[in-house]
Amino acid sequence: MVKDLTRYRTLLKQLLQKYADFANRSSPNAINTIAVFDEEHDHYFIHTIGWRDLERIWITTLYLRLYEGKFYIEIDWTEEGIATELLAAGVPKEDIVLAFHHPSMRPYTEFAVA
Repeated sequence: MVKDLTRYRTLLKQLLQKYADFANRSSPNAINTIAVFDEEHDHYFIHTIGWRDLERIWITTLYLRLYEGKFYIEIDWTEEGIATELLAAGVPKEDIVLAFHHPSMRPYTEFAVA
């Protein structure tokens, strides 16, 4: 399990940094997208922060956590969905939980229930 968690942590950091770098190439300087990695507690975020004219921007675009050896996707506002990227990286469906769905709805997805 430790080997998988190390691999999963590395994969998450790579994917989230890729998203942040892409967003920063196309956004104005007053708005930044940052990747936040809390490896001690296994929480991983993409936040967009800054100002658009007089409006404060603070959006969580993506939030995943590793829990009991699985990816729990809590928030996902990416275009293709982070689950697609995880699958492409070789993560089995049984290790991906679409946590933004109510637990009663998860059996109807193609991913893990918990």
